[in-house]
Amino acid sequence: MEYFKFSLVLLSCWIKFADSVFSAEAPPAPALLPKEKLLVLTVATEKTDGFLRFMQSADYFNYTVKVLGMGEAWKGGDVGRSIGGGQKVRLLKEAMEALADQEDLVILTVDSFDLIFAGGPEEILRKFQQANHKVLFAAEGLIWPDKRLADKYPSVRSGKRFLNSGGIMGYAPYINRIVSQWNLHDNDDDQLFYTKIYLDPLQRQSFNMTLDHRCQIFQNLNGAVDEVLLKFGTGRVRVRNTMYDSLPVVVHGNGNTKMYLNYLGNYVPNAWNYEHGCSHCDHEVVDLSLLKEYPNVLIGVFIEQPTPFLPEFFQRLLTLDYPKDKLRLFVHNNVSVYHEKHIQRFWEDNKNVFGSFKVVGPEENLSQGEARNMGMDLCREDATCDYYFSIDSDVMLTNRQTVKLLIEQNRKIIGPLVTRHSKLWSNFWGALSLDGYYARSEDYVDIVQRKRVGVWNIPYMAHVYLVKGSVLRTELKERNYFVLEKLDPDMALCRNAREMGVFMYLTNRHEFGRLISTANYNISHYNNDLWQIFENPVDWKEKYIHQNYTRIFTENHMEEPCPDVFWFPVFTERACDELVEEMEHYGSWSGGRHEDKRIAGGYETVPTDDIHMKQIGFDKEWLHFIREFISPVTLKVFAGYYTKGYAVMNFVVKYTPDRQAYLRPHHDSSTFTINIALNNKDTDFQGGGCRFHRYNCSIESPRKGWSFMHPGRLTHLHEGLPTTNGTRYIAVSFIDP
Repeated sequence: MEYFKFSLVLLSCWIKFADSVFSAEAPPAPALLPKEKLLVLTVATEKTDGFLRFMQSADYFNYTVKVLGMGEAWKGGDVGRSIGGGQKVRLLKEAMEALADQEDLVILTVDSFDLIFAGGPEEILRKFQQANHKVLFAAEGLIWPDKRLADKYPSVRSGKRFLNSGGIMGYAPYINRIVSQWNLHDNDDDQLFYTKIYLDPLQRQSFNMTLDHRCQIFQNLNGAVDEVLLKFGTGRVRVRNTMYDSLPVVVHGNGNTKMYLNYLGNYVPNAWNYEHGCSHCDHEVVDLSLLKEYPNVLIGVFIEQPTPFLPEFFQRLLTLDYPKDKLRLFVHNNVSVYHEKHIQRFWEDNKNVFGSFKVVGPEENLSQGEARNMGMDLCREDATCDYYFSIDSDVMLTNRQTVKLLIEQNRKIIGPLVTRHSKLWSNFWGALSLDGYYARSEDYVDIVQRKRVGVWNIPYMAHVYLVKGSVLRTELKERNYFVLEKLDPDMALCRNAREMGVFMYLTNRHEFGRLISTANYNISHYNNDLWQIFENPVDWKEKYIHQNYTRIFTENHMEEPCPDVFWFPVFTERACDELVEEMEHYGSWSGGRHEDKRIAGGYETVPTDDIHMKQIGFDKEWLHFIREFISPVTLKVFAGYYTKGYAVMNFVVKYTPDRQAYLRPHHDSSTFTINIALNNKDTDFQGGGCRFHRYNCSIESPRKGWSFMHPGRLTHLHEGLPTTNGTRYIAVSFIDP
């Protein structure tokens, strides 16, 4: 009983003690420092593109930034490839002498050429205070510069183990005491200096230092690219570390990750998001309408391989909406014979249109790299050259405003997005592989398909781009940018621009044009573009299909001169001319004889003086033309009939008074027939036409490029009326025999 009473007393005392302990108020958390107590110090000796991007991200969050060393010669070595950077510590040491006594001032010292902010001052101060240390260094998973020091690092249960000096945060007196120990040279290594201090247990304890092991504040990308993703939020984009589920505030593209930082910088912190699209596209744009006169532009045209539709390429240059007296033209033709006639014709017609016109042909024996250097040199060596616009002959610009739009974006190097029709092939790469070649970025497809529209920092571009003349004379003043071992000229140029820290941009804010396919361009024909219906269908259609063809379907733009005989536009005059030229160049007209080895059985009952499409190797292309452009008309005029678009007999007929002037009445071996007029009545010939006996109806005025379509069997017995003078050409197909 006594024991029981004692236990009750003891329990009562314990409860009273516990109540006194747990009811006591917890010590108050330290008040959050105001953002005015944060000062960002960075070293930058020149205003590179990377520095300007850093400042833009700092301004977005209203950081207070003090730049050290601007205008001073850089003596810190090549920190991108080897040790160095001591100059940064020396400059920081000098700056901290005036700040050392401000005990509540927090210093954030970061690199600037390869770093952006993803969060604001309030967030970074809160996270710093939660770390509960006086000095916080960035951390990374790779050790630099002395791997022998790895064993001296304290073990960590989770997170990055090694120090990175690209980001340091601490109270001013402590930062001052650390950097005051610097007594080395500008080209000594800054990271090794900080590492040795951190690895000293006494100093680590004295300065109350730690590393940001779990990337709460600092995200170094080197060795951690696979851990990092973009996190899209309302109004702002963050970088998320998936390993530690953190949202770092400072993102550092150290080591060989600068291109990945460029990719992140296309979004972070507010460059592009799904809600508002591109927010920086109109930043510092140039309004050409406010200038007294337009800038001078040198256009460098490069014809490095046989290219289809070259006359159309030149015509698009001629129609650019830009004062021609402000345009100079430099053309390099590396194709020995084939394109000389195109260039000569364009030069003769337009030599006085442009400010100047220079052509360098294959006789100069220049490599592609040498030719591109020559083009840039013409601008580089001319102080009045404001821009250099390089364009390859496989770029078909459809936007007449292209040059203006590129100039207005006000970038050092910028190219317009051009793509190959219906393919993901374009003139840029969104990323590079480890060996410096193509890799697909996460956003590549969306940019190509214009699901994400903006101005994009990219690692590689080709085919067409605009460069500021001032940049050619300063940052890119060396002329060997196109000549690097084992790299094609465009890859060499882009690699040098990256190494010089010159950002290259691509804009897809507008539709600019497309890339022509040159891979299978056969120049053995007389008019080679006719064969491009498969490789370059859009350009083929623009050149060869009548401008009013689509009106057949939108406005019923056709005629019915005889019952079930339909008349509609299909070919341009150029298509007609080239097809006739091709046949005359081939020259082996059949003569209108009954014996014909070209057809099954070797006998033609109603012969014409003709050449078959198959004879010139054009049968596959012609059948494709029928399926693409004739079959839709068939479905419109013969409702319910779905043609296979197949034909065995496809040929061009030649009517002349002295060889074959007419064709006797006959039925065609077809379900329906097309008959396309290839030249002009009363200009090229007299007479001619077609008479349909059943309806006593004649069509005597064929329009060049227009086609008849009529049933072939049973109902439409017809004859070819005599050609009385000149030469008449028609293209005929017996479809669905």
